[in-house]
Amino acid sequence: MRLTTKGRYAVTAMLDVALHQHGGPVSVADIALRQGISQAYLQQLFGRLRRHDLVHSVRGPGGGYALARPGDAISVADVVHSVDENIDATRCGGTGDCQDGYTCLTHELWTDLSVQIQEFLADITLASIITRREIVAVARRQERVAMERRQERVALEQAPRIDARII
Repeated sequence: MRLTTKGRYAVTAMLDVALHQHGGPVSVADIALRQGISQAYLQQLFGRLRRHDLVHSVRGPGGGYALARPGDAISVADVVHSVDENIDATRCGGTGDCQDGYTCLTHELWTDLSVQIQEFLADITLASIITRREIVAVARRQERVAMERRQERVALEQAPRIDARII
């Protein structure tokens, strides 16, 4: 079983929203800056998250995304499933035709593992993650780095431009 980038990024984006929505909707640009995920990819993920009623969007200046439900009512499994990730450790995708059309010797083992992973992720909420001390520390570091990047961009935009033709 492998969780793809889509599932990982969806969980990351939802955690970012959960951590930062206290100041209002969280913009995709801010999430992209903090998490190093492209805005276009985030927009695709948020479209799926919105269709599954995990976030709601606010348009216009100061717009962005906010959780549609309290963080303690959204599990990691909810997020992963909303972006069509399948939590399945079997080789056959759970169909039972893993070996020449029949169930393989280890099918039940991998099926049981899939169930355990699903239950594990269903028991973890966004709220339970964002209250962990080490997660808060990471979020603070990301915010500090994002602020430095914003300041660098502003400084570059305000720097006098030298016309190369003059030199």
